[in-house]
Amino acid sequence: MSVSVTLVIVMAALYALGVYAMLERSLTRVLFGFLLLGNATNLLLLIVMGFPGVSPFYGAEGASDPLPQALMLTAIVITFAVSAFLLALIYRSWQLGEADTVLDDAEDLAVRQRAEETEDALDVEEETAEVDDEQTTDFTDGAAAPLTAAIEETRREP
Repeated sequence: MSVSVTLVIVMAALYALGVYAMLERSLTRVLFGFLLLGNATNLLLLIVMGFPGVSPFYGAEGASDPLPQALMLTAIVITFAVSAFLLALIYRSWQLGEADTVLDDAEDLAVRQRAEETEDALDVEEETAEVDDEQTTDFTDGAAAPLTAAIEETRREP
């Protein structure tokens, strides 16, 4: 099977543009990015579907695999459903705030700041624990002192 290099390049460009569009804060651009990803996935499934120009059921080499066709139909349905959800989300966002951009929430910023402070405190605590572990140890060269004292006391009593 010879795969058209043009289809592979178009598919890669659709994936790249879709990911780039989904990283924006505008929900409309997220929707366009998701649609590009859906079309790129359909194109990927079209590329792996079978021999070009051959009937999907009867061909010179036999029947082609029906699994990619089923996956493509599933991808179309999933893309449609998520697109409908994103459209409803964009419409509701426009009704409430007259904008479709996602802004940072003050509570989210506070949680992020607390997490960074906690991480810094844990790093400092871990470093001090490592230094303390290197300086002190529970082991000695001889027998432990409390056990030696207890044994000597039991020997003296009789």
